[in-house]
Amino acid sequence: MRVIVTGGAGFIGSAVVRHLVLVKGYDVLTVDKLTYAGTMTSLSILDNKSGHTFLKADICDKQAITEAFETFRPDRVMHLAAESHVDRSITGAADFVQTNVMGTFNMLECARAYWQSLQGDVKETFRFLHVSTDEVYGSLGDDGLFTETTPYDPSSPYSSSKAASDHLAKAWMRTYGLPVVVSNCSNNYGPFHFPEKLIPLIILNAVSGKPLPVYGTGANIRDWLYVEDHARALDLIAESGKVGETYNVGGRNERRNIDVVEKICALMDIHHPEGAPHNQLITYVTDRPGHDARYAIDATRLETELGWKAEEDFDSGIEKTVKWYLDNRWWWEPLRDGYDGSRLGLLAAAPKAAS
Repeated sequence: MRVIVTGGAGFIGSAVVRHLVLVKGYDVLTVDKLTYAGTMTSLSILDNKSGHTFLKADICDKQAITEAFETFRPDRVMHLAAESHVDRSITGAADFVQTNVMGTFNMLECARAYWQSLQGDVKETFRFLHVSTDEVYGSLGDDGLFTETTPYDPSSPYSSSKAASDHLAKAWMRTYGLPVVVSNCSNNYGPFHFPEKLIPLIILNAVSGKPLPVYGTGANIRDWLYVEDHARALDLIAESGKVGETYNVGGRNERRNIDVVEKICALMDIHHPEGAPHNQLITYVTDRPGHDARYAIDATRLETELGWKAEEDFDSGIEKTVKWYLDNRWWWEPLRDGYDGSRLGLLAAAPKAAS
């Protein structure tokens, strides 16, 4: 099996690449632009592995992507490359539209040209998995879960750009017949997560004795999914998912943000007692603009039709994650040199009207 993974040096992408190479024994071509959130150190375990090849390329570069298809000759594409941080999208939406929308368009077009050149069983079994987020569905109320038929209602520049890319992927299947499958996941966490996101940010700020920022009252709820469980799910969806269908991937681990932070603090008190109690560092800050109240995924379809089940619950996964960051300074310390954990996505105050 030969698989192109875009965004494979990022958080989720690198977990997918490691799973495909080390567990499944597949030949993988990782395509990544190596922006701030992509680092080759997340793939260092694959150094000198014959089944892994890396290509530094922008998914918007038609020539580079066309050549990747023609030379590597993939059986599958797993498209994860994306700008993904909501806070950054608030003040830099253009990058999100360029990468998430135009980049996905280019990937679909290059995949279509390659697929149309295939013959027989190779063409029949080719798959393009487009990996997306539950944020395209918008905000849930106190009850209910996102299903595969929940209407799209994105709130941020990030989620709206991902919604657009989802629609493009489905349209390329319906219009051109490209064998596309789409997945939408809940919030991921685990090793190799860039420290701008909530869980690694809280862990690393706690290590340094810095404030632990919590938006608003901390009441916003997310459904947490351990990244290695997600990687297994994506492999399964690419292998067995029905063309043209969507599969939601969730961990069934709803938690308020403040409860996530408190849990990390309790684990830090045990595993990094310097500075305990760490919850004294919790600091409430002005809420994010357009902050969705609650996300929660119904993963029944994935569980019943394809037989996937999360191996980690939140308690086991978050303890593994805290321990990993404490044990792997080599990975995150260089990243903190470039990003110190300061808040992103702050809008400038509106100018005062002339008197």
